[in-house]
Amino acid sequence: MSKNMNEPYKVYLSEEEIPRQYYNVRADMSTDVAPMLHPGKLQPVELGDLEPVFCTELAKQELNGTDRYIDIPGPVLDFYRMYRPSPLIRAYYLEKVLDTPAKIYYKYEGGNTSGSHKLNSAIAQAFYGKDQGLVGLTTETGAGQWGTAMSMACVYFGLELDVYMVKVSFEQKPYRKIIMQTYGANIVASPSNTTEIGKKMLADDPDSLGSLGTAISEAVERAVSSQGRRYVLGSVLNQVLLHQSVVGLEAKAALDKLDEYPDILIGCAGGGSNLGGLMAPYMADRLAGRQAPYFIAVEPTSCPSMTRGRFAYDFCDLGQVTPLAKMYTLGHAFMPSANHAGGLRYHGMSPILSQLYHDGFLDEARAVEQTSVFEAALTFARSEGTLPAPESAHAVRVAIDEALACKESSEEKTILFGLTGNGSLDLAAYGSYLDGTMSDYLPTDADLERSFASIPHLPGIQE
Repeated sequence: MSKNMNEPYKVYLSEEEIPRQYYNVRADMSTDVAPMLHPGKLQPVELGDLEPVFCTELAKQELNGTDRYIDIPGPVLDFYRMYRPSPLIRAYYLEKVLDTPAKIYYKYEGGNTSGSHKLNSAIAQAFYGKDQGLVGLTTETGAGQWGTAMSMACVYFGLELDVYMVKVSFEQKPYRKIIMQTYGANIVASPSNTTEIGKKMLADDPDSLGSLGTAISEAVERAVSSQGRRYVLGSVLNQVLLHQSVVGLEAKAALDKLDEYPDILIGCAGGGSNLGGLMAPYMADRLAGRQAPYFIAVEPTSCPSMTRGRFAYDFCDLGQVTPLAKMYTLGHAFMPSANHAGGLRYHGMSPILSQLYHDGFLDEARAVEQTSVFEAALTFARSEGTLPAPESAHAVRVAIDEALACKESSEEKTILFGLTGNGSLDLAAYGSYLDGTMSDYLPTDADLERSFASIPHLPGIQE
């Protein structure tokens, strides 16, 4: 199908058009997210409960359900100017390969050294830590993108950083470790012998390959047991979706320049930061009763929190030291399969996305198998020239599926998806797909029932 390529291939905003405020979608939600519960008292958390774990300003953002817009601090904007605005790209060459009448746009967040959108929140969280006078931060990382982003942010503000990296990723992604170490971070394979929680987990399973829930427990323990340190998280939390709204605000401004509005908006969903950020200004349209896209969250079949999980209060970590959040969850004891490539391996989903999905404002959650994901990644790489991160390739898979559906129905829809990162450091996963050793794993109902058993029974609280 012939494509008119006289229109722009890439749309860049100017530096002056970088958003000056974050958009807080909670302020417009008809049903606010359920309050987090204190793990001991099982009462809604207050600011004082969160301050030993999070920076004070971040704790305030976590609890803020009323302010629609929150100013972006000047030092954070200064850092954003190094790599933002990020481009909005028309996938002309993919459209041609698919022979589809659909218009496909993607917001590309992989052009910075961290390789992903994670830097948008990392630099904000590091700033608030520095502004509070902390000496260091602690965090976890799965695929390594968040750990890389926090390493860059902490060295920029002169903060120490301890990264608890899920052991299976620690072993599979040596170059991610090198980048983090280049930026001065201390990397620990999780579970580890450096925390009491880690020691207990290794005693129970010496060969454990870890999970994000495990790494979170260790990072939180390190933070609360140390002077001058706080914990930071790269997804799931309300504060992170707030920071990531810059992605959607930029994408909408760029599409407005083209007089385009998406019919379908697609994002990969592990903890929710990418999709939550991309869809934020468009979800504002939906919540206000205006025209809005059809929203699709894409997750892996091996970690299907939205498509097969339960909407319930659950711990955010395996060690049960964090507050409980109302979210779609597989149970905090869920362990992803070792053959799962990339991130998107968290047991729960953002409380914001979970509530929107529960209420029907987020239209669909779709689970896809990883071999199908990498098939789509190769199609994208060979047509558009960019190697997508495995996480991003989940969105690519569904964008291709929707474009092919447009071909079948002869509908000229506009599709927008988030290309959250590049896959240059995920070559082991690509290699396993190319040499035919990659396989798909779907947890059985019995597997999920065992992990569901870890969801706490809370009479009078759980539905």
